[in-house]
Amino acid sequence: MNPSKRLNERLTPLLKSVVEKGPAGCACTVVRRGEVVYQETLGYADLEKKKDITPDTIYRIYSMTKVITCAAALMLYERGLYLLNDPLEEYLPAFSKPQVYRYNEFGVHALSPAAGPIRIKDLFTMSSGLTYGGDGTETERRTRAIMENAAATVDMQTLSQSLAAVPLAFEPGMHWKYGTSHDVLAALIEVLSGQTFGQFLQKEIFGPLGMTDTSFRISEDKRDRLCTMYDRAEDGTLTPNTRMDARYQPDSRHESGGGGLLSTIGDYSRFAQLLAKGGELDGVRLLSPKTVQLMATNHLSPQQIKDFNWPHMKGYGYGLGVRVMIDPAAGGINGSIGEFGWAGLAGSYLLIDPQEELSVVYMQQLLPSLEPYVHPRLRAVIYGSLE
Repeated sequence: MNPSKRLNERLTPLLKSVVEKGPAGCACTVVRRGEVVYQETLGYADLEKKKDITPDTIYRIYSMTKVITCAAALMLYERGLYLLNDPLEEYLPAFSKPQVYRYNEFGVHALSPAAGPIRIKDLFTMSSGLTYGGDGTETERRTRAIMENAAATVDMQTLSQSLAAVPLAFEPGMHWKYGTSHDVLAALIEVLSGQTFGQFLQKEIFGPLGMTDTSFRISEDKRDRLCTMYDRAEDGTLTPNTRMDARYQPDSRHESGGGGLLSTIGDYSRFAQLLAKGGELDGVRLLSPKTVQLMATNHLSPQQIKDFNWPHMKGYGYGLGVRVMIDPAAGGINGSIGEFGWAGLAGSYLLIDPQEELSVVYMQQLLPSLEPYVHPRLRAVIYGSLE
């Protein structure tokens, strides 16, 4: 039986069960060796209006933006504009002489200078000491205050300067901690390219690849194609959520490298296929196969692997902005070593397998996203359908 038939028999029932449990609708595209072997849209983009999800539905892809940001930064690396081990302060002076919060056994913190600089590689690998906003540490509390005030009017240079003023959660390069590192990477791209982050992506990636619906802002003529985001209550009830949509409005200046893009499944699938084929698609080459390989190599030390301890990431290390599969036995994963990708806050998912020349893009809009339930099952079914 060919993979396409098997995927239709297995993946469609799985997606239907996902829609019953969680999102109002979803979409999934699987491409292998240049051939679309599965393409499906299920359920609603808007429950109230009974508007179906279609191939041109637009989604908030949140952290799947990070993979595009890291690819963009690696394009500049290939042009010799910086090296991965360069100190960040050589390009963004606000990050010179970083301070670190240090904690004693009683949890009391003191401030002292970092032993060394943040290196550009630390931004890619989430080992810079920058965090997201939260309650756990002083760095997280101060970052939360910045991010809560980072309205749609705040551009990436201003944001990165604000973040540079916050002492780090740990010595650069010592630990892995998910945070604002890729937002700062966007600011670095602006300095290196002399363009805004959005302009650079449009000119260097979206234009050449024909990604016509991928952007930081929603234009009036596309507004009705934007999928409704839903909050899911414990009992499964869905309520529309527009709380986080200010940054997508036409007058917004916020172009988050960590989570700001809107895209369609077709657009993002083109980007995914390019990575699956080693950096080239339809005659457009963005990266060399060697650079894609570097991106999809585990860069974490044993200590950092311990920090990268999300239960559904068992078996994975972390490369230059992507999870990287390194241990199929640990994760119970029927895929290839070297498979890589990432996911978005609302449940979108990217899987790229260079060995199989396989790309998977899944889209939904749900908070909380049920990611630990949905994504590993998608992966298991898709790999179980290959020959």
